[in-house]
Amino acid sequence: MAEFEEKALEQEAVAEESVEAEASVDTEQEEAVAEKCESAEDTAEQDTSEEAGEEGEQASSTEKKSFFKKKEKKDKKDEQIAQLTDQVKRTMAEFDNYRKRTEKEKSAMYEIGAKAVIEKMLPIVDNFERGLGALSEEEKGTGFAEGMERVYKQLMTTLTEIGVEPIEAVGKEFDPNLHNAVMHMESEEFGENTVAQEFQKGYTYKGSVVRHSMVQVAN
Repeated sequence: MAEFEEKALEQEAVAEESVEAEASVDTEQEEAVAEKCESAEDTAEQDTSEEAGEEGEQASSTEKKSFFKKKEKKDKKDEQIAQLTDQVKRTMAEFDNYRKRTEKEKSAMYEIGAKAVIEKMLPIVDNFERGLGALSEEEKGTGFAEGMERVYKQLMTTLTEIGVEPIEAVGKEFDPNLHNAVMHMESEEFGENTVAQEFQKGYTYKGSVVRHSMVQVAN
C-alpha cells in the first residue's frame, strides 16, 4: 500500500513537471510571438517613416523646382518689361529730339523767308528816303509830300514791329560784321577806323544782318 502511494505521488510529480514544462514552452512561444510582433511593428514604423521621409524629400524637391521655374519666369518677365521700358524711353527721346530739330528748322526757314522779303522791301525804303530828302522847303508843306512822309513812317513802324532795326554807322567804330567799307578818307574830325559817312543804310532782322551798311571809313 505504501509502495502504491509512493508511485502515485511520483506519477503526480511527473505530471506536474510535464504541465509546468508545457506551460513554460507556451510562455516562451508567446514571448517569441510577441517579440516577432514588436519587431514587425518596428519594421513597419521604420518603413512608414522612410516612406514619409522619401515623400517629404520628393515634395521638397518638387517645391524647389516649382520655385525656380517661377523665378525663371519672373526673371524673363522683368527682363521683357525692362527692354520695353528702355525702348519706350529711347523712342520718346528720339521723338523729343525730332520735335526740337523740326521746330528749329521751321524757325530757321521762317527767318530765311522773312529776311528775303525784307531785303526786297529795303530798296522801297531807300527810295522813300531819297524822295523825301530831295524835297525843297516849299515842297515839304504840300499834301503830296506829307502823304509820302506818312506812308514812309507807317512802313518803318511796321518793319520795326516785326523786328527790323537800322544799323548805326556814322561816328561808330568800323565793324566788318555790320559795315561794308567802300571808301577811305583822311579826317581829323573822326578817329582812326571810325565810320565817317554812310552811303546806304544797313538793317538787321532779329539781330541778324539783312543788309550791311555801305560806309566811308576814316584812317
